[in-house]
Amino acid sequence: MQPLFIVLEGIDKAGKTTQAELLKRYLINQGNSAVISSEPTEGVIGKLIRKAMQNQVFVMKDKAKFDEQMAYLFAADRHYHLYNEVDGIYNLIQQDNSHVIATRYYFSSLAYNTNNQEEFDFVYGLNKRFPNPDLVIYLDISLDIALHRLANVPYKEVYETQEKLQQVKDNYQKIFQSYQGKILKIDAKDSIEQIHQRITTYLEKNFS
Repeated sequence: MQPLFIVLEGIDKAGKTTQAELLKRYLINQGNSAVISSEPTEGVIGKLIRKAMQNQVFVMKDKAKFDEQMAYLFAADRHYHLYNEVDGIYNLIQQDNSHVIATRYYFSSLAYNTNNQEEFDFVYGLNKRFPNPDLVIYLDISLDIALHRLANVPYKEVYETQEKLQQVKDNYQKIFQSYQGKILKIDAKDSIEQIHQRITTYLEKNFS
């Protein structure tokens, strides 16, 4: 299997991190090199984003301006994520011959940082030059399940509210209705093992 850039997307608590870890383990067990490289990154901009999302630094009180600022920051961090010469995605694939698994990519910016068509067009413009991954895995989970899981989290980020997550879920549906790249949509209410099996079966069928 040639090294792949695989992205997992979905609203908060859809199970992206769990499935990324299982997928990494599966690929390694198959004799491949595989790494998880997610967004925000551990770079300078990525760390600033994490602080802003957790209300640890002052950004913007106005929600629309906050989303716009986050879109700029995520785009800059994404450029670093792809192209930095230490652990950038292209370096990992081309130099290290590794599969790269990311939880979140530009689809998340379109889903989380837009509230109307004008904002969607703006964020799309910031990200349109970024390449599509080899595969998007969209974990589609109900809002009720996501909110139930979030209830057990000791702290919440700024986007983890019922109103925002419903809007994000609607945005994801819009994004993936017109997306032209390879995508695997999975009902994330299924068991962890069932979801993982669907992912590995798809990979074996389409990329082996």
